[in-house]
Amino acid sequence: MQLDKIVAFHKALADPTRIRILFLLKNGPLHGQALAEKLGVSAPTITHHMAKLRHAAIVKETRDKNTIYFELDPYFLEQSSKALYTSLFDTPSREEAATVDRNQHLQQSVLNNFFSSDGTLKQIPAQRKRKLIVFEHMLDGLKPGAKYTEEQINQHILRFHEDYCTIRREFIINHFMYREQGIYELNPPEMWADWRRL
Repeated sequence: MQLDKIVAFHKALADPTRIRILFLLKNGPLHGQALAEKLGVSAPTITHHMAKLRHAAIVKETRDKNTIYFELDPYFLEQSSKALYTSLFDTPSREEAATVDRNQHLQQSVLNNFFSSDGTLKQIPAQRKRKLIVFEHMLDGLKPGAKYTEEQINQHILRFHEDYCTIRREFIINHFMYREQGIYELNPPEMWADWRRL
């Protein structure tokens, strides 16, 4: 896990209110108003804290009609909790190092084959792994935490390829981004569909 992700995770936990929120969510999903009432804080305060926790991939949200429910994300919570120790003390095995080398070689090969020298995408790959490599590369220039209109995302994609509708949809399907009321935002990288695991 990259240093900035480890820092973001620990910063998200460095607040008593956010720790209390995690203990409340331990018993199951809750919506923002319920959290506000249980903690005795305002709804905007909960919105602020949930944004921090969601950015660190500690919680996830689901929508039921007009109500958004928050719940813990056990997988990413466990992975992020272990990340600092692993980064400090775990040495990758020879096999793991070889896998990293193969992935880097594949990534560079795909980028060389599918992108022209001017940076435009020649075609969308058919194979899922190569497709994800291409889409991940196309996120370059989008900033974590920034909010984008659909038109801004379209213009960003047009720098690479003319089929912005398909690619924008793929960004959502593969969890690179999420969309809420027409506004797009990058998900934490831990949520992205990971071609390295395919």
